[in-house]
Amino acid sequence: MNAALAIVMVFVGCCSNVVFLELLVKIDPGSGNLITFLQFLFISLEGFLFTSKCGTVKPRIGLKDYTILVIMFFVSSVCNNYAFDFNIPMPLHMIFRAGSLIANMIMGIIILRKRYVLSKYLSVGMITMGIVICTIVSGSDVKSTQVTETAEEDPMTVFFWWTLGISLLTLALFVSARMGLYQEVLYKRYGKHPKEALFYTHLLPLPFFLLLTGNIWEHIKLANASPLYDVPVLNIAIPITWLYLLGNVLTQYVCISSVYVLTTECSSLTVTLVVTLRKFVSLLFSIVYFSNPFTIYHWIGTILVFTGTIIFTEVIDKVRLAMGTQPAPVSEKKTK
Repeated sequence: MNAALAIVMVFVGCCSNVVFLELLVKIDPGSGNLITFLQFLFISLEGFLFTSKCGTVKPRIGLKDYTILVIMFFVSSVCNNYAFDFNIPMPLHMIFRAGSLIANMIMGIIILRKRYVLSKYLSVGMITMGIVICTIVSGSDVKSTQVTETAEEDPMTVFFWWTLGISLLTLALFVSARMGLYQEVLYKRYGKHPKEALFYTHLLPLPFFLLLTGNIWEHIKLANASPLYDVPVLNIAIPITWLYLLGNVLTQYVCISSVYVLTTECSSLTVTLVVTLRKFVSLLFSIVYFSNPFTIYHWIGTILVFTGTIIFTEVIDKVRLAMGTQPAPVSEKKTK
């Protein structure tokens, strides 16, 4: 898969995955662990058959290194999906995750002692302000996302669970950033092996789901109890939630496998830009298609986040270099 095809599949897979995710969240906001488990199980089975060749191919990266990596990956994935059960709406979820550059910069400064030019700090400031604006606006009108029929919840209780959801998103953001730095170190040490990394980062966390068995089983029962949908070709009725889960798992595989391939085909700058643009397209689609509430303040916050991201990734400079004429090295020598 070349870079162009990988970019196309990132947009196709990830954007359609968000659609299925939102459909699932609207039916059952607490189904995050079930969704994550099925995604990990499917990718592990596919990798066992086609990457590991049923265990006959040894990994190039040590299992100890993979174990450290997958613990962070598992924590990040579960926290992100669990947030939906704490009154976090989909648009805020996507905007918040778009702030990964902030976490990466902070972790880079603390761990790798990196220093950045002024434009980087400016862009991160814009991203931070955008997320803060969206978070404050969303926090001023927090609604319960629970689907179980109970008496109307106290606003303070709803707001308390919302703050826990924000805390989960923040934790996931920084764990994901730390994972990125560790992954970068592993790639430099062992080389880039996207299929292998995809397989082991989904296989090794599977035992952790034993801790979530009760929660997963509860939402399996909710999925079984969802409205039936008549499948035209097969002429059978299937609970609609399972169809959405199937679509989510398949599109997640296309999405994440394309991202892993893209990391080996392009620079990290290009990967960050592609993923960020994909998030922006997904956000717009979510607002329009699902009629999610989005005020002028949300738009201001969103523009700040994605403008800051574009400045951070130096897209404008790259475009200018691509469109402009490169100075001839011969003439430079003559002037000297």
